[in-house]
Amino acid sequence: MTTLDLDFTRKQFPAFASPVLSSHAFFENAGGSYPCIQVVDRLTRFYHDRKVQPYGPYPGAQAGGAEMDEARQRLAAMMAVRPEQVSFGPSTSTNTYVLAQAVRQWLRGDTKAAIVVTNQDHEANSGVWRRLADEGIEVREWRLDPGTGSLRPEDLSALLADGRVRLVAFPHCSNVIAEINDVAAISALAHERGAKVVVDGVSYAPHGFPDFPALGCDAYLFSAYKTYGPHQGIMVLAEDFGMELPGQAHFFNQATLYKRHTPGGPDHAQVAACAGMADYIDALAAHHAIGGDAAARNRGVHDLMRAQEEAVIQPLLDYLAARNDLRLIGPRKAALRAPTVAVELADAAEPVSEELGRRGIACWGGDFYAVRPLEALGIPKAKGVLRLSAVHYTSADDVARLITALDEVL
Repeated sequence: MTTLDLDFTRKQFPAFASPVLSSHAFFENAGGSYPCIQVVDRLTRFYHDRKVQPYGPYPGAQAGGAEMDEARQRLAAMMAVRPEQVSFGPSTSTNTYVLAQAVRQWLRGDTKAAIVVTNQDHEANSGVWRRLADEGIEVREWRLDPGTGSLRPEDLSALLADGRVRLVAFPHCSNVIAEINDVAAISALAHERGAKVVVDGVSYAPHGFPDFPALGCDAYLFSAYKTYGPHQGIMVLAEDFGMELPGQAHFFNQATLYKRHTPGGPDHAQVAACAGMADYIDALAAHHAIGGDAAARNRGVHDLMRAQEEAVIQPLLDYLAARNDLRLIGPRKAALRAPTVAVELADAAEPVSEELGRRGIACWGGDFYAVRPLEALGIPKAKGVLRLSAVHYTSADDVARLITALDEVL
């Protein structure tokens, strides 16, 4: 396999030349990645030359609308879906909330309906579904293994056994446990029992945009600001599911799937800038001689990213696993997880992250809106975890610097 050219990759990110940001090794990527230069340039250009109501009959409006359409079309092609299936919103939390309101109406009056949620999720893909109990919908919890943090498929099978479950919501990977769940297998199991599937991909998508048909789910949500772009949420919907759900937008927009579940107008500039995310994937593909159509290029870049991440993060996992003064959360093998590494310390995590910050490491401690999974693992919210999150542009030198700082602080 071609190896990721890290020098070329890091040159695509202005942050590495920033006098403010470049002083620290960056391990807070799970909170938001650096934006690539292609996104920054498009956002700047939009505010300079296109910041008017898009699609109007004059040059700036036409150019702005064309760039918004380009973002949807190119990202859709990379995820192997039709452009109509890609919706933009202010955040993934908001997109999930809107989707949950559609499901609330969809299931209203069905006295036998049940849904499945997990306690491995970020709260955005947990709380909104749990509140459907207000409608008399039974909420069943797919509980993680408190020893490993894993979701066991056999436990889901038991929850689906009576055929009453209409929807299953779970994460592609947790933002603190990081084990990669087998979305395709879980989706197939749920569909066999007649349930739809909603996947929170926020913590996985930074490591490669989803191949939506291969995953087999009905909805996949992730955040552009964690995938090298602007602060937008992106939702991909299967067409039959999206059109079956009651629309949440203006009645005259509901015939168009990408507008149907977008109750407020999107941020035009940020939607347009999302085309820069596709520019970046294509730049990596071209530099590494990855050809084919947009979906093939996306898959090739995904594999490059994952190979780099696994190689770089394994030494950190080995180092942490060898210490007896902390608890490493999630798998010890990089191939089984995203490179988001959380550890439980003897005391509260946030003061340790502050000390690491003084030593040139950018990271944080806390609960990261993953209160339910941490509590299921026996970790109090007030204590939290130290989270050290990498992506493909993280270098071996960054990891070595982190390990040295951890040795000094711990």
